[in-house]
Amino acid sequence: MATNNNRVSLGFTQLTDADADAFGANIIAKLTGNAAFPNLPVTLAALTAQYTTYHNAFTAAMAGGKVAKAARDAARAVLETSLRAIAAYVQSIAGQNLTVLLSSGFEAVSNSRTQTPLDTPSFTKIEHGDTTQLFLAVSAIPNARSYEVQAKTGTSDWQTVNVSAQARNIVLDNLTPGTVYDLQVRAIGGSTGSSLWSAPVSQMAT
Repeated sequence: MATNNNRVSLGFTQLTDADADAFGANIIAKLTGNAAFPNLPVTLAALTAQYTTYHNAFTAAMAGGKVAKAARDAARAVLETSLRAIAAYVQSIAGQNLTVLLSSGFEAVSNSRTQTPLDTPSFTKIEHGDTTQLFLAVSAIPNARSYEVQAKTGTSDWQTVNVSAQARNIVLDNLTPGTVYDLQVRAIGGSTGSSLWSAPVSQMAT
């Protein structure tokens, strides 16, 4: 009888900053005292310190400012590197036991190969970068291959401005300062080829 080799989901890399904060706290809570994972590649003490740095940077960035946001993103990158290493370790221990895998706080990738229509994504973050830039993040959709972002101004037609393989850190360049852009996004993939377009949102470029 074939065994079911579960894979640990790395979907946490596409969470919003607020959800990533909650995810990190949950992982620490679930791994603390968890006898199934005695030899973590990153100690809980080190992971907790990295999470605390991210949490503080995330909180500070809520007030805005490029420096604070850059510090938040740098702290998140460090935390995600450790979480990836722990995820690989969890899979090596619990790949055949879904209950044990889930006890770590991580989630498992669905083993279903059936293609289904994709859910409609939405914008979870729109921030100003350098002049003429917008940084976008959208909700991650399971089984999506990529995300298509369209923009328009006024009564002009929608134009595709980015097709990104990731839901986070989508960059729009060469925007006109002082211009309000309407934005919409859809996920690409699934049984119908793409999801519905999201509800449009508006943002002024600086």
